[in-house]
Order: sequence, then structure tokens, then C-alpha cells
Amino acid sequence: MKRMQRILLFTALLFSARTMQAQQLAQVSFNGGASLSYYSILVDQSVLVRISDEGKVLEWGIEVRADRGNYYAPKLQPYMGRVEFYGNDADSASRGKVRSIGTCSFYYYPASENSFKAGKVRSAGSLNFDYYTNYDNAAFRGKIKQLGTSILTYYGSFDEESLRGKLKSVGSTQLAYFSPFDDKQLRGLVKSIGMETFNWYTSLDLQGGRGILKNGEYRRTIGGVWYILR
Repeated sequence: MKRMQRILLFTALLFSARTMQAQQLAQVSFNGGASLSYYSILVDQSVLVRISDEGKVLEWGIEVRADRGNYYAPKLQPYMGRVEFYGNDADSASRGKVRSIGTCSFYYYPASENSFKAGKVRSAGSLNFDYYTNYDNAAFRGKIKQLGTSILTYYGSFDEESLRGKLKSVGSTQLAYFSPFDDKQLRGLVKSIGMETFNWYTSLDLQGGRGILKNGEYRRTIGGVWYILR
């Protein structure tokens, strides 16, 4: 009996550990190397869930890599597993929204919550979400403040105008951007993420164009998270 109890306990702990490891911030994606497009969390069965910076689930599916090169299709392949949605009996802020993808359950802040949180993702599996509210700087009110263990910060209304609302840090990883005083093709583009710098074509180059790297990869893993610049 004791042996069976130990086996059951070990199995439960193993399942719990796998579940905890299954959900994590996996990717931070940008549009044209400048503005944040979405965050992607990894849930079970290698499914990515893309979530906007204001906590809206955008899409989910499997990322497909090309046979050659480090290229991934921008659109996710449909997930063929079980997906459930909240019905009419749910809180008004949750109705019609995804309830579960595989074994990963989604919960949302109720309609009675602060207006900057109501209806937004509250948790996805083991990941909890929090948001900036009306008590915070106007440039990033309503944006995700915490995603799991990662604190997310954004440039505020006291920063240079072109930076306001842009992603500033993911945990301890800092992001910097080219300013309006830089070459016109560089303005607003990501300059560095952590210790990684990005070398873009400028208006002085005979080839290339805005948002095209001279060298290096558009996908880089920094601090355990993939940053995708296009």
C-alpha cells in the first residue's frame, strides 16, 4: 500500500512539474523591427499562444520551420487538439473567449474588475498576468505588467515622444531603440536587446532598406526568451 502511495505521489508530482514547465513566456515579436506585435507563451504539446500587450488572446497553433534556413512561417499551423470556449453562463467579460487549449486553462478578469483589467487574460495554466491601470503612467495603462515571473516595463510619457509606449524591459533584459536623431531608416528600430546589438541598413547604404539587417539573425534567444524582429 505504501509503495503504491509513493508511486501515485511521484506521478502526481511529475505531472505537476511538467505542467508548470509547459507554460512559459517563449517569444517577444516585433513588426518590422520596431513596434511590439505580441508575446507568445508556450503551453503543452508545443502549442504557442500569441497574446497582445493588452492581454488579448490573438491566435494559437504550432510554429512551423522551413526545411532550410532559420525561417519560420509567420502564421501558426492550426492546433488539432481540444479547444473549449466560455459559454453564455460565464461572466460577461469571459463569454466567447477561449477557455482551454489542450490541458492549459485560461481565466479572465471579471467585468467587475478595474476597467484596465476587465476581460483580459488573468492566467494561462500556471502563468499569472497583471496589468498597469489608471494609477500608472498614461503611456502604458492597460498593458501587461507581469507575465508569469517576468516584469514588463514600457517607456513612459516623460520619455522621448517616439519611445512612448514601447517595450522597455522583459525581466532583467533591457531594450533600446534608435532615436529621431539617428539615420531616417533607423529611427524607431530596435537598437539593442540585453547585450545583443542590431546592425540595420541605413539610408547611406546602396542596398537594403528599412527594417533589413546587414548581418545576424532576426530571431535571437536572449535571457531564455526568443526575440523575433520580423
